[in-house]
Amino acid sequence: MIDVLIVGGGPVGACVGALLANATRADTRPLSVTILEPRRPTAPERGSPLDPRVIALSRASERILRAAEVWDAIDPMRVCAYERMRIWPANADPHGPGALVFDAAEVGEPNLGYIVESRALQAVLLDEFEAAGGSIVSSQVLDLRIEESSVHVETNEGPLEARLVVGADGAHSAVRTAIGLTAEAASYRQTAIVATVAAERSHENAAWQRFLGDGTLAFLPLADGMLSIVWSVEESMAAVLLAASASEFTAELDRASQGVLGMTRLVSERLSFPLRKLDAHRYVAQRCALVGDAAHVVHPLAGQGVNLGLLDAAALVDVLLAARKEREDPGALRILRKYERWRKSELAPMGAAIDAFDRFLAHGTGPVSRLAQRGLGWVNKSQELKRAFITRAMGVTGELPSAAKFATTRN
Repeated sequence: MIDVLIVGGGPVGACVGALLANATRADTRPLSVTILEPRRPTAPERGSPLDPRVIALSRASERILRAAEVWDAIDPMRVCAYERMRIWPANADPHGPGALVFDAAEVGEPNLGYIVESRALQAVLLDEFEAAGGSIVSSQVLDLRIEESSVHVETNEGPLEARLVVGADGAHSAVRTAIGLTAEAASYRQTAIVATVAAERSHENAAWQRFLGDGTLAFLPLADGMLSIVWSVEESMAAVLLAASASEFTAELDRASQGVLGMTRLVSERLSFPLRKLDAHRYVAQRCALVGDAAHVVHPLAGQGVNLGLLDAAALVDVLLAARKEREDPGALRILRKYERWRKSELAPMGAAIDAFDRFLAHGTGPVSRLAQRGLGWVNKSQELKRAFITRAMGVTGELPSAAKFATTRN
């Protein structure tokens, strides 16, 4: 019987696996851990173009990935540290007093975080998981049945039995559905457009974000000097932008960005995905736990989605290892509820803040929105407030799992 079966081998599920496998690999009886992942990516070839799908990683995520022993395995040309972030509303000058600027130097850090190619991160996590003794099955869940001492899982490669199933299979989680966990979900009625662009001016290792009044536009720096854009707009506008020619698209992009980095040029295809929010009412059931997007989905404007998922991964591993030390059943509901209480208490304020940013900064024209937009400039004048925002975004405050406290020397 498998000790832990992880459904979904994306960055969050693969991180659960790598942390667990590495933590117990030297034990006389290591945990048997299997990941179900039907679409395992191959590591990108050195020197190949960056994929448009990138993720922003916080300091806490960096520490977790170091604890999982994968950070140094990521190709440095697919990782870009960013040292500053400039945020401004539609009615302000990006270099004027109405803009909010975060700088790593203000909190004594070498950078604020990293922009990393998603497939590169997923590939090294799965490689490390396998190297630590984990097993990867190229399959997906067809059915799942919770029994007294195990979970019976039907896959298209045959049946599996596990003491614990971890649902890391995204917003449309088959695990969440199969075990009957409900969720509060709603559409933002927005679409995110993702692409890679070249710009006239250097990104200077800075991230740039403008609240447009009808959406959000972010420029994220890449290691090759290019920029990844995440442009969240109303669904009807997204359809127009996706149908536009490359020159028409970049003309609209330059207008939306106020030409902050000069004229831009598309260097990749345009990808898009609908934006929705989701919060499962319960993150656990007997012998099952949800992590990442299977448990909660937030708007991408704050770049926190994967970071919150990696904190889920590290917190769940802490709870499971503590139970193992006490020789307790890792699938027992009373054990898993410790994880649920921990993560829900941390996620509730973050989710509320992100929704408020979308409602009052990215959208809205009423008095509260105008006040919030002016507030960016006010926050910029307070070192104490800026420090609070920076440390929260870096994931180094709150109740942290042990891996997120991992001390390292960073360049």
